[in-house]
Amino acid sequence: MCGIVGLFSHESVNQRLYDALLLVQHRGQDAAGICTLDDDKLTFHMFKARGLVSDVFRTRNMRDLTGTIGLGQVRYPTQGLPNSNEESQPFYCNTPYGIMFVHNGNLTHTAQLKQALYDDFHRHINTPSDSEVLMNVFADELFRITQGQKFVPDMVFEAVSGLHRRVSGAYACIALIAGKGMVAFRDPNAIRPLCFGKKIVDGRPEYMFASESCALAAQDFRDMRDVAPGEAIFIDLQGNVYERQCATTYRYAPCIFEYIYLARPDSVIDGISVYGARLSLGRRLAREVLKWIPKEEIDVVMPIPDSSRPSAQALSAELGIPYVEGFVKNRYIGRTFIMAGQAQRVSTVRRKLNPMPSEFAGRNVLLVDDSIVRGTTMREIVRLARDAGAKKVFVASSAPRVCFPNVYGIDMPTRSELICGDGTDAAGVSRIVGADAVVFQTIPDMIEAVASLNPAIQTFDCSCFDGRYITGDVDEAYLAELDAQAQRIRARSQDA
Repeated sequence: MCGIVGLFSHESVNQRLYDALLLVQHRGQDAAGICTLDDDKLTFHMFKARGLVSDVFRTRNMRDLTGTIGLGQVRYPTQGLPNSNEESQPFYCNTPYGIMFVHNGNLTHTAQLKQALYDDFHRHINTPSDSEVLMNVFADELFRITQGQKFVPDMVFEAVSGLHRRVSGAYACIALIAGKGMVAFRDPNAIRPLCFGKKIVDGRPEYMFASESCALAAQDFRDMRDVAPGEAIFIDLQGNVYERQCATTYRYAPCIFEYIYLARPDSVIDGISVYGARLSLGRRLAREVLKWIPKEEIDVVMPIPDSSRPSAQALSAELGIPYVEGFVKNRYIGRTFIMAGQAQRVSTVRRKLNPMPSEFAGRNVLLVDDSIVRGTTMREIVRLARDAGAKKVFVASSAPRVCFPNVYGIDMPTRSELICGDGTDAAGVSRIVGADAVVFQTIPDMIEAVASLNPAIQTFDCSCFDGRYITGDVDEAYLAELDAQAQRIRARSQDA
């Protein structure tokens, strides 16, 4: 889960790229980078470093990012090394033409692709990042198509078609091609989001791509749509837009976790309001709560800020039980779900959330969270609620049990790290986190809640809940190797 943006304009883009990255900062806190294509249309300027957007860029950096076309990324590492600046994006490749590249997602066969690029096409990959691999696959396809030929936009679409045939996984990408233009494309299942917008400034069009619509809306891009599954959109240096479906087979199967947790509530992804999806999830969760917890035993409904608020409000209204805010969130602490290590997650919870004892004292509290992944955060939150004076602490999750790793760009890498990875049921989870009861959303209700907002999309990637991987190339052997890799990485970290 990273955040990417691309902007085509007739004016300087550095500040607006910076502003757009701030709006998708929630998608990655490890590193940030911006690249611009100078007014000569051949010279790239780039700056990237580890840290939040506001910490990475200074006036001196922004001053050097000249040009009217550019792209940027905020990084959340799911492959490679979390503390390496070498894997910050954008990535650069000098052949053909010169390419700058940003990617959100995760490939499912990076090692094989990397070896083939070296053995068969003599391309060297310098980092463990699957994004660098993906860039080189695109570059290799474009090189073979354009070699000895005059460049035309159709060549970009042929390159993306070739990439679709060679790679598998989740990928939403934006690339700058020196002297040619900007291209954005999405995998044939549309697992990770990518939005496209247009506006007219002084009679001339500007175009923007972003992981979420909130980044476009904030800069008045109103003519917005989503890049379709398998589609590529190319904008040449004169501002002409070319669009083509580049995949032989394609379908909408977006990651349902985007709507539950990852995306901002003010975003609309593939025609589905994230806020509306969370309200819908809350209403259905209310019915599930009544099956397991007597209504008269619940005094108040309380969200775990921030992403669970809409679901908690809808649940409260559905049950007719008062909604209260019991936790004050320190907004200067990052999202614990996407922090690099388990120890960091534990130590962060008490710095991130402060309970208000007046809202807990003597009450039976129903805490509503968007999901329970590892259980670390929830265990600490339940303890905070009891220390603040709660008589009973119930927990309701807007998401079903997370039982399987996510291989498409979310940090759920191994079953051993998941609280339900060994099949632990709700009763077992309640014992582990110290709650009086835990209720999970059902998978059918989750799908119905989100699909009801856009009947055109009925298939979602729900692999972390049901173990059905939408790309069809993930099996038990693959998951076992993921677990072995994670153990090796942990061992190296401990040795260091």
